[in-house]
Amino acid sequence: MTDSMHSASVDPIEVVRRHSLTTLVRDEIERHIVDGTLTPGDKLNEADWAARLHVSRGPVREAFRALEQAGLVRTEKNRGVFVRTVSLAEADEIYAVRAVLEEAACRMLAACIDAAKLAVLRDWVDAMRAALASHDHDAYARANVAFHDALVAAAGNAKLYDTYRGLVSQLNLFRRAALVVRGDAMKRSLAEHRAILIALASRDAEQAAHLMRAHVQGGLQRAHAVCAGAGDEARAQRVPATECAPGSRAR
Repeated sequence: MTDSMHSASVDPIEVVRRHSLTTLVRDEIERHIVDGTLTPGDKLNEADWAARLHVSRGPVREAFRALEQAGLVRTEKNRGVFVRTVSLAEADEIYAVRAVLEEAACRMLAACIDAAKLAVLRDWVDAMRAALASHDHDAYARANVAFHDALVAAAGNAKLYDTYRGLVSQLNLFRRAALVVRGDAMKRSLAEHRAILIALASRDAEQAAHLMRAHVQGGLQRAHAVCAGAGDEARAQRVPATECAPGSRAR
């Protein structure tokens, strides 16, 4: 091998290191998006993130590309990278696919659920109950998301889980409506989770799937109700409510 050929060759260790860094950067930025620290419309600065995470700008740039492919950010020519906004119309589509995936997960899990998997789900239902008792809406939302994540993961199908995670990450961008429950709606949500848990514990696959579909549809109805209220308020104040506009599409 000539010197020029050697210098042009790819160092496999460098490839692995770069890939690992990109994954770490991507996961960290995604975490900030999911927990609401970064909100739709926020601009992501490549240099700032490189400095914050003590990496070069290359992995950050690659992480931005991965996040765009995942539907979490958008790139605007000559402007930069921004956290994406999900409209009500797109949320409708996401909820429809989510219902199918979670129904399938319930059927799979009902056939293989054991004491350990059941205990994890029960712990998250208990966390929701505690959050409801203390009127901690944020804690309730976190436990709610964790329950569904644990349920789909426990089903044991990695492809289904990866697809589900991608959809839910996008749904978290639906600021005004995704997984927001208040008052009696929170109590109904808790009751729905308990019923799903009981059906899974009984290994009743069809009942668990039926309850899950109804639960996801209920979440969509709450999302529409929140958007309807936001639209009324916006019209009263003569300002646009773009995230909840039924015909709007996220860029």
